[in-house]
Amino acid sequence: MTMRVVPALTVAVTEEGFRRRKRILMLFPGLVACALYKFLQVMGWHADIVFLLLASGFFCGGVALACYAYGREQRLTELVHEDSLRQVAWVGGWIGFLYGIQLSLMVLALLKAATYDYAVHPNGPALMALIIASTSVARDAFEIGHLRFLQRQGRPFVALPDGKALWALVTGRLDLWAAKVAGATLAVGLAYVGLVTVAPSVATDLGQLAAIGVLAGLACTVAFVQGLQPSFTLWEGLTRYSWRELLRFFLWPGMTFAWTYYLVALGVISFLLAIPHPPIWVRILITAGVGGLMSLYGYYLGRSRWQEEKLHATIAPALLRCPFIWGILTSRKA
Repeated sequence: MTMRVVPALTVAVTEEGFRRRKRILMLFPGLVACALYKFLQVMGWHADIVFLLLASGFFCGGVALACYAYGREQRLTELVHEDSLRQVAWVGGWIGFLYGIQLSLMVLALLKAATYDYAVHPNGPALMALIIASTSVARDAFEIGHLRFLQRQGRPFVALPDGKALWALVTGRLDLWAAKVAGATLAVGLAYVGLVTVAPSVATDLGQLAAIGVLAGLACTVAFVQGLQPSFTLWEGLTRYSWRELLRFFLWPGMTFAWTYYLVALGVISFLLAIPHPPIWVRILITAGVGGLMSLYGYYLGRSRWQEEKLHATIAPALLRCPFIWGILTSRKA
């Protein structure tokens, strides 16, 4: 998310030559994932959720390390000496293993919501979970490695997608975000309760997916503006942008990532906890939690953009407001 919202990072990972290398790189994990699926199918393990997730996690961990090293343009052994074992373990463990499991659960939950249930028809969902998870991990690890390579070459970045800046905000500046996130969590939870009261269909998987997209997307957009315009009131900050600019952020990353986190939670409940139809109080907690999480991320992204504007005052405000089309505007074909 950070790489698509902070302009300096967006430019770095959307340069034409780099995008071509990334597209080619993403083919290989998908092909290997097909072979891994065939092996699991022959062994009869593809229909076991634990085996499937562990296979996806370990495979994605290896993919993350390989793609990160390729993005850094260094051997993995060299990275251990330069980046420290802790950094390399973070790439393999968090970006690879855990992120791969989350993405696999997201895919299975999305297919379940679309009535293609892994528990009933494991073949197709299992294959798609392995392919989508591994190719997504390859993309992100390669981009993070490339950013680290550019940083080593002397290019300055206000924020890197390594969680350190977000953790520093969460632990060090409670006064900036706590009240906003708490208010967003409560507001999203109450709004969902009201929707369920009016329209009971919102308590289904697809209904909750739609509701969370709208509610958490709005919470993320509001928090983003608050972080980007800290010296203005909320209304003053919102009026500085056109409805098209706000709609772009609402749709991506607001709504899109709200759906992602909801589907991961739904996957955990449906497949790991084996609760195919969660009770309404669980759905309320999930909706409120996703709203609060997206509010925190939105504020962090806004604050990161605000810090970059202060550092790079020469960047045109119009481009800063529209990082989603930055790659198109800076490409050679534009």
